[in-house]
Amino acid sequence: MKQEFHVSSLVVLTQPSLRHQLADEIATLEGAEIHAVSDEGKLVVTLEGPSQRPIMAAIDAINAMPGVLSAALIYHQFDELEAQSKE
Repeated sequence: MKQEFHVSSLVVLTQPSLRHQLADEIATLEGAEIHAVSDEGKLVVTLEGPSQRPIMAAIDAINAMPGVLSAALIYHQFDELEAQSKE
């Protein structure tokens, strides 16, 4: 059985005064990691998941957060992984 592993990176533009609060909130999402927070309110975020669906759900959730101005998908990659058979 084949499984997938997805990785996406985003630049999230926030209201500058809310940048740290939003970084903390985004970091609580499943598979999310914050890599940078700028004084101007830009966040660099990666999302990891088993399919494209949870990645898109996380992007939608980020866009819906009060104080987020935009979340732009910069990169997306997936790999197929072979599940190891149990013998």
